[in-house]
Amino acid sequence: MKKKKKIGRPLKYKSPDVMQKKIDAYFLECDKTERPYTICGLAYALNLSRKVLLEYAEREAFRNTIARAKLKVEVCMEELLLRNSANNGVIFNLKNNFGWHDKSEVEHTGDIVINLTRAE
Repeated sequence: MKKKKKIGRPLKYKSPDVMQKKIDAYFLECDKTERPYTICGLAYALNLSRKVLLEYAEREAFRNTIARAKLKVEVCMEELLLRNSANNGVIFNLKNNFGWHDKSEVEHTGDIVINLTRAE
């Protein structure tokens, strides 16, 4: 039986530990320079595209590593949202990278009366 040949480019990061070191370095650099954490900034620091970074999250071995890093970015965005009055960019980021959405609820109380008459 022939072994299936792997298709595609080999992974840049062979283990989550190696990736974690780069992630930690990214957050440390952001802290030093007082820059907010971002998903694209994280991907850039890892020398990956945003899309490839998110694809790593689908791999079992990297799932927790990426999830923790994304959570740290999300916390940063949420804190920025609470601190700043000009929030459109932060809101956009949270909606597009973290699944946040606007939600409005309408509560109705009382009866609904529908009068139907026959047209002649």
